[in-house]
Amino acid sequence: MTAVSILAVVSEGLFDEFFSGEDARRLRGAAERLGGDLQRVDRLDAAADLHRVRILITSWGVGPLDAELLDRMPELALVAHTGATVKPFVTDAMFDRGILVTQAGAGMARSVAEVSLAFTLAMLHRIPMMHDAMRDGGWYDAPTVGVQHEIRDAPIAVIGASRTGRAYLQMIRALGARPLLVDPTIDPDAAADLGVELVPLDEAMRRALVVAVHAPTLAETHHMIGARELALMPDGAALVNTARSWLVDEEALLAEARSGRIAVALDVFDEEPLAENSGFRALRGALLTPHRAAGTREGRLSLGRIVADEIDSYLSDARLVHGITRDMLSSMA
Repeated sequence: MTAVSILAVVSEGLFDEFFSGEDARRLRGAAERLGGDLQRVDRLDAAADLHRVRILITSWGVGPLDAELLDRMPELALVAHTGATVKPFVTDAMFDRGILVTQAGAGMARSVAEVSLAFTLAMLHRIPMMHDAMRDGGWYDAPTVGVQHEIRDAPIAVIGASRTGRAYLQMIRALGARPLLVDPTIDPDAAADLGVELVPLDEAMRRALVVAVHAPTLAETHHMIGARELALMPDGAALVNTARSWLVDEEALLAEARSGRIAVALDVFDEEPLAENSGFRALRGALLTPHRAAGTREGRLSLGRIVADEIDSYLSDARLVHGITRDMLSSMA
């Protein structure tokens, strides 16, 4: 029996979503080049033999790859993650042993940015408010709709120039918006290259018709938008969050939105799945989706393609385009 050289700890359903027929063949070819087979398992403990595994492909739910587990994979050289954050399973023991780490988070940026854009347009044009008014029997002059706006010349605050934030910036700029960027890691020259106005958080909250959150989940970004910041937003403005609920004080956001002064469009929540009795479910004028902004068919296939590309790069002794270092890990979402 041929040993396993590439092990994919990915459910069957997700494997089919991530890897096209061509990319699956690329993985099998890579395994053969390493002198073994490709094996897919639902859980790491379901693999019969880890001794010859050279490349580990991971998905959500993989536990920490600690020293004890790594002792069972003495030939492991590369871990390629089909998602974005690797923090739940990457350990110092991996870097100590020289194991390379890469991830496919860039494949999600376009899908999430498009949902953020859809949310933005819906909020500017007050589509959820009109929908609610129509469901209530109202028509053109429903007082709950508020003022509608075009995206052209609209001041839109982007919190964080992440991969998704940059993709979103590109989209709203193409539609004529006036983007305001909040990101302490960006200097004025870099902001100019992005075609944005770099401003402090408070100024962005005061000026923007829409605040779109795209910052990473770091200790310093926890509840960076709280009751004080939300109170700065102009009447009729909206907050869009397709990043992480970690960034916004959810209780403060619900209270402000319940007042009817601002609107919200959310793909992420503190508790997921969202509780049936959550106040957000009954919130008028809200637009809610179940943490599926990255769930497009094209986005899923991009994740698999990136993983296959990174494995090909590794086998060709080329640089990993999406490699993660120990130093980078501390500043990652």
